[in-house]
Amino acid sequence: MANDQLIRISLAEQALELLKDGVVQRRYAVSTALNGPGECNGSGCTPRGWHEIHAKIGADAIQDTVFVGREPTGEIYSEDLALQQPDRDWILTRILWLSGLEPEINQGDQVDTLNRYIYLHGCPDSAPMGVPGSHGCVRMHNPDVIELFEWVVEGTRVWVQEGPFDAASPRFAI
Repeated sequence: MANDQLIRISLAEQALELLKDGVVQRRYAVSTALNGPGECNGSGCTPRGWHEIHAKIGADAIQDTVFVGREPTGEIYSEDLALQQPDRDWILTRILWLSGLEPEINQGDQVDTLNRYIYLHGCPDSAPMGVPGSHGCVRMHNPDVIELFEWVVEGTRVWVQEGPFDAASPRFAI
């Protein structure tokens, strides 16, 4: 576990903050689930509570590499590719795969974040940030997810909250 690092995400603010030793180092606009907060499998919602980065995927991938099932497809995202597949949910560039840490809240049975394949991941840079739009994951623009990927390690704790960041928001990992 990386005790000195914490990623926290506010669904209300559509923002992600990276903290080190309790101090905000970076802040990014993100896009979480169009369906809002929720933990149930198949809900298309972003799960709340304590998580950790289970795996970092795509360290050597070039920007705009397309992933399916956490594997690069050999495709590089482009507007032409997007026009050919307009309904595709693009997972690009880097993946930080989350695992829930709270039994019966975001871990186990029908609420398991890991088994729901919830990621922090890149998306087309034309995708709007700051507004909900994903199928449950946390979308980031590619330069942002590359930067975050370089800063964090597997085991970094991730806190997802419904409301805005405030004095009650965690500043340190559990």
